[in-house]
Amino acid sequence: MPQVLEFKLPDLGEGLTEAEIVRWLVAVGDVVEIDQPVVEVETAKAMVEVPCPYGGVVTARYGEEGTELPVGAPLITVAVGPGEPEPSSESAGSSESSGSSESSGSGNVLVGYGTDHSRPARRRRIRPGAPAGAATAVATPVAQGPVAPAPVVAAPAASGAAAAAAPLSVGPVPVISPLVRKLARDNGVDLRALRGSGPEGLILRADVEAALRAEVAPAPVATAPVVAAPLAGERIPLKGLRGAVAEKLSRSRREIPEATCWVDADATELMAARAAMNAVGGPKISVLALLARICTAALAKYPELNSTVDLAAKEIVRLPAVHLGFAAQTERGLMVPVVRDAQTHSPESLSAEFARLTELARAGKLTPADLTGGTFTLNNYGVFGVDGSTPIINHPEAAMLGVGRIIPKPWVHRGELAVRQVVQLSLTFDHRVCDGGTAGGFLRYVADCVESPAVLLRSL
Repeated sequence: MPQVLEFKLPDLGEGLTEAEIVRWLVAVGDVVEIDQPVVEVETAKAMVEVPCPYGGVVTARYGEEGTELPVGAPLITVAVGPGEPEPSSESAGSSESSGSSESSGSGNVLVGYGTDHSRPARRRRIRPGAPAGAATAVATPVAQGPVAPAPVVAAPAASGAAAAAAPLSVGPVPVISPLVRKLARDNGVDLRALRGSGPEGLILRADVEAALRAEVAPAPVATAPVVAAPLAGERIPLKGLRGAVAEKLSRSRREIPEATCWVDADATELMAARAAMNAVGGPKISVLALLARICTAALAKYPELNSTVDLAAKEIVRLPAVHLGFAAQTERGLMVPVVRDAQTHSPESLSAEFARLTELARAGKLTPADLTGGTFTLNNYGVFGVDGSTPIINHPEAAMLGVGRIIPKPWVHRGELAVRQVVQLSLTFDHRVCDGGTAGGFLRYVADCVESPAVLLRSL
């Protein structure tokens, strides 16, 4: 008899707790091989193809395209024949079946599954009060033909007096996300008193936030409730990439006491130097790459701006390497890919990295690792035809350099009025890591290198 194994949405890393199903790559009845991608999901970081860690016949799919699932929710079930390899008990988000073995399976791929015989097997935990057959329900083979996804009944989140009066659960609390646990711990919410709205009673971040809102809500008055009419207009879900950007920018404004300084610079000599470099042949060097190289030299002189603030330890952490983020506009929205160890790159290799990462961003193929770990961001908003801006710092970084458009303007050059190529540079910085003198020194050095690229040679 074949065994029917449940493959759950694995932990995709970088603290991500949910993902949206974009496109199914298999149908019920398809035969899948070990590590074959079965679904394409979108996280707050990137688009990811999720591979199945074992082979067999797909018997069920969970969730329609466009559905958002938490980590640990079922994705598919696969019937594994007696002669086919099975995953270990640590695979596929701890897939379970009756009599699953420790035979060979995927040694791959994403966090949360893959063969690992060094750890003991874990048995499936049954939610208190669930029927005895719940643990084996997924092992029932599904008939051939189109099958609707298994419905998930969400329990409403406890709020107000209902949450306080709910009896405390016994056994393990159904929480997967460490972020949800931290949110509850930091705000004094007892997770045992909550009823999760996720699959199988899983407690989600929304459940904790609902409990917090209930605690601060004013006491109801004995009058007829006034229900506000919903606002008219198009409603766009604030989730996925858009939701992640909104949360990150909001957090930056909440936590970072930022300040901005700016200066106009004569970029005529920089543009002439770029033209001379590109005239000798070889790969073209972009203006952004030259500005990035100037930034890495400036950060070597002013390392305070290549740092982050550790609030828990109450320390400023100066970082040894420059992982340079740059803003890239895509159809999915604004993304900030990161060039690792940018201080070791030449202008030519920086141009190549910017082009490579921008192409991946526009194709929706950036990985979470491509979008995290930045220490300083370069934002060229001049491509939108604007001169200046006050950028919001890319939390948890300490600074961002903004670059406006480079256009001909009247300029006093060598004591005479002339038409020069002028650019506005703006630096937004975390006032906790340095004062205005350091920020001004950094920005002035960048402007000096733009006006006279020979100044940069002293730092090379």
